[in-house]
Amino acid sequence: MGVIHATVNPETNSYKPHGLDHLDLKQRGPGYAADMAPPTRKKARPSTPRYIAIAALLRDRIVDDQLGPHTLLPSERELAEQHQVSRMTARQALSLLESEGMVYRRPPRGTFVAEPRVRFHIGSFSEEVSRLGMHPDAKLLWAEKQEPTATVRRALDLDADATVHTFHRLRTVDGIPFALETTYLPAALTPGILETAEHGSLWALLRDRYSINLSRSTAVLESIVLDDNSSTQLGVRPGSAGTLLTRRTIDTTGRPVEYARDVYRADRTSFEVTETLTNTSAIALTTA
Repeated sequence: MGVIHATVNPETNSYKPHGLDHLDLKQRGPGYAADMAPPTRKKARPSTPRYIAIAALLRDRIVDDQLGPHTLLPSERELAEQHQVSRMTARQALSLLESEGMVYRRPPRGTFVAEPRVRFHIGSFSEEVSRLGMHPDAKLLWAEKQEPTATVRRALDLDADATVHTFHRLRTVDGIPFALETTYLPAALTPGILETAEHGSLWALLRDRYSINLSRSTAVLESIVLDDNSSTQLGVRPGSAGTLLTRRTIDTTGRPVEYARDVYRADRTSFEVTETLTNTSAIALTTA
């Protein structure tokens, strides 16, 4: 088989093969361009599945506050009649919204609009909830001085003989469980903190009591399935969806001062991430 070279004209976007001018394509048998009949019609574009379109209409009404929390939605039969689809399609639309946490079901009463998610920025739980005009609280489940694991030691850049103060707390918003926090602080930087930190913001305590000036926090968000113990503490069904937030915070000197692994209810929380973009040079793509 020979090698075919081609030139692409960037002005006309035309494509010209080299080395085939002397060939009679009609003599090369079936399958060549000269023997192929032009298509008689264009292939139709796939349309949006009906259940996705119905779910989108309901989602828009919920987001636009036309349907408030705990409002009863139309039944599967009513949705099917309104949109002229089968009940199975209507059921798929409601199931999609339920998987997103937009609605909840209470058989045999029906399907209802869920409470809106609390939108967090990456930062202090207490400060974020207060910013939104709600009441944050913390229930201390346990707190102790520990030998750090290898992961915690690396995250906090600790010496081999260093220890950490570890807190495990249930965080609530207006009395509703929202998250389980496990926070690790270098013991050398936070003497006496185990006796004082129960309900408020640990970040505020680091600033106010220990004069630690926080500079930057980096977090990774992962989707997880909640285990039985976490589900019970957060008041959701076992196997419910959760969000694992792993966070590392440094102070103004570049010193790591906090490492945290927080588990949030996925049905009640969302996270907003903002990135400041800078001008970048154009990238030229070439192919060999």
